[in-house]
Amino acid sequence: MQIDFQTLRFDYERAAEHDAATPALYPVVVVGAGPVGLATAIDLAQQGVRTVLVDNDDKLSDGSRAICFAKRTLEIFDRLGCGAPMVEKGVSWSVGKVFLQDELVYTFDLLPETGHARPAFINLQQYYVEGYLAERARRTDNLQMRWKSNVTGVTQHDDYVELQVETPDGAYPLRAQYVVAADGSRSPMRKALGLDSHGRTFKDRFLIADVKMKAPFPAERWFWFDPPFHRNQSVLLHRQPDDVWRIDFQLGWDADPVAEKAPERVIPRVKALLGEDVEFELEWVSVYTFSCLRMGEFRHGRVLFAGDSAHGVSPFGARGANSGVQDADNLAWKLRLVLNGDAPQTLLDTYASEREFAADENIRNSTRATDFITPKSAVSRLFRDATLKLAKDCPFARRMANSGRLSVPAVLRDSPLNTADRPGDAFSCAMVPGATSTDAPVRVAGEAAWFLAQTGGGVFTGVYFCASAADAEQLSALARSPIPMRTLIVVPRGATSEALPPGMQVIEDAEGIVAQRFDAQPGTFYLLRPDQHVCARWRAFDAAAVAAAINRATCNG
Repeated sequence: MQIDFQTLRFDYERAAEHDAATPALYPVVVVGAGPVGLATAIDLAQQGVRTVLVDNDDKLSDGSRAICFAKRTLEIFDRLGCGAPMVEKGVSWSVGKVFLQDELVYTFDLLPETGHARPAFINLQQYYVEGYLAERARRTDNLQMRWKSNVTGVTQHDDYVELQVETPDGAYPLRAQYVVAADGSRSPMRKALGLDSHGRTFKDRFLIADVKMKAPFPAERWFWFDPPFHRNQSVLLHRQPDDVWRIDFQLGWDADPVAEKAPERVIPRVKALLGEDVEFELEWVSVYTFSCLRMGEFRHGRVLFAGDSAHGVSPFGARGANSGVQDADNLAWKLRLVLNGDAPQTLLDTYASEREFAADENIRNSTRATDFITPKSAVSRLFRDATLKLAKDCPFARRMANSGRLSVPAVLRDSPLNTADRPGDAFSCAMVPGATSTDAPVRVAGEAAWFLAQTGGGVFTGVYFCASAADAEQLSALARSPIPMRTLIVVPRGATSEALPPGMQVIEDAEGIVAQRFDAQPGTFYLLRPDQHVCARWRAFDAAAVAAAINRATCNG
């Protein structure tokens, strides 16, 4: 039976700390049960870290909110054990169309190639995403969820953080070695520590109208500049599940955000787009202002900020929730290593530096898109419209046209955790140190599978390309690595599989796509971090070099 996540309420339970003489010390407390907080808590718990998740409410988010979830985010959700129901429920898409007035200017495809387990994007209301994550969290060992638990105070000590938590039974102290603040753009955690975000607020407002209707529009992203039904402004159309359509109307800075949400204002705008005879009903309406902001630093002692509490962008480009889930992906494995004593605290500084870099990239792209969508002068408007007219016939102009560059994972080229290519080890592919690993079809024990599903899970992965498993004998030294690591032996389809040392697995490159995407030759070796980022690669395996790269990637060397 399908759960109604919009009306679902979670049970409040009295915390043990109310009755304890001395508060227990937990490894991690995560504050905020949105997509980022839930993803962080599940990831930590799956890696064996005892985690408490607190939220000031007892329900999921109101309205659709974030609806576009990118391929990389879906791959993370797969690893967390809840990607499949999201993709099944969501509307998959990769094609976008850009219009100037009523003329189609150009079409783009975000994933034109085959050989990927997940689509470029799905559209899925945020309450569904949170609902599937919450269901997964409920079934996850090492994870305790506490609803109607509002953090009202934060005190940092040398070796732990103490939170004051207000509940229906009164307040209690909650202690953790580390706290992840994923409590949203208004972040009470940020305010409690006297911190702030800085950036730019754009003087424009947009109306979101979620409309329930039967419509013939395809599952594509349609964006209009200056359409005849909403002159001198912009409009965006997306399809969601349950016959719900997201329509964004640019309003201008002078629009009254309260008045514009009234049905008598919204309905005529929707009819202008759809036609007078189309039957529909409004499901959710909101007015928002573009802002691109971030905290100066994402780590403050034992408190780490993630998602909207750390950074915020304008919604065109789907960079908010996607980048937040990627924050969680970056942070969880580092926290586990530090808590287990396998890495120094300085590894957490790389969470901050890497995700601050990613936030800056997202803010830069979001700012450029916003400036293009909402030109602030007649000259800017003239340039924009000329660019769009050229884009119909000129590919170079399409690269300049910007209706919101869609979210892609940041390539952490300058991360201190990367090991640079050795002189003479020439590669020609996108799998550079700092990039997220690509997916591809493989065969495992004769069964069809996917490459990424064999990696991650809280451990480093070595990927060795060879003609047969017999060539991998020299890798036995890796089984003695002090940091847990699995090794994948990638062989051509049909190659023989011999017995291997513990911790190694043979996978067949079903269509040759793995070797192609990694530009691999026999003997090529890649090292992937637990978050599936490439951190080193070599044309020939060298056990000492791999050990040094693992030490570097864990700040142990």
